[in-house]
Amino acid sequence: MATIVLAHGAWSAAWAWKKMRPLFRGAGHEFFSPTYTGLGERAHLSNPEIDLSTHINDVAAVLDFEDLKDVTLIGHSYGGMVATGVADKARRRIARVVYLDAFAPKDGESLFDLVGPQAAENMLGKAKGEGGGWRVPAMPMPPDTAPADVSWATPRRRSQPLKSFEQKIRLQSTEPLSRHYIYAKKAGRAMCSASSANAPRARRAGSTTRSTPATIRTSPARRT
Repeated sequence: MATIVLAHGAWSAAWAWKKMRPLFRGAGHEFFSPTYTGLGERAHLSNPEIDLSTHINDVAAVLDFEDLKDVTLIGHSYGGMVATGVADKARRRIARVVYLDAFAPKDGESLFDLVGPQAAENMLGKAKGEGGGWRVPAMPMPPDTAPADVSWATPRRRSQPLKSFEQKIRLQSTEPLSRHYIYAKKAGRAMCSASSANAPRARRAGSTTRSTPATIRTSPARRT
């Protein structure tokens, strides 16, 4: 049995992984998917001061209060930023980190650094406009998302606090940690911009990330 903790993506929350819970339970695993402050069922706590550190602390606190050990920590998309910080902060509780189409930052990098200037400028513009200066409205879901899933997810998605994308991560731990990168592709193309931005970096850092349509393989990666 594995203990699995998920760091979810931007605009999302624990609800987005509802369909995975019975699958993990059926396989005998414990599965935790903490919702970040300001999103999902915690949207009422949203405020301009929420940043990446807030979300890292959200997940790290679950590890502490649940006394979780030997954890497989999964970071999805923006959650790779969070998972990287959690692994640094709570190293003794983490057995491995799995980046699932996720951003894999180095020390001193923000999500805006990784998405590139054009994407960052677009999100900043939306925040300054309809986001009241501090919220980034949810981006459209992938065009191949099933209509039923779009109808289910859209009213649940919430604007992301801008500072969570702006803050640069600070890493201190030098202890080695098993890291894996899953680069998902469909019909021969990347399914997520985080994959196309970070899988090549993972390979350069020493991991071998391979994927084919409908088949995903991963191998250990050194710290990126």
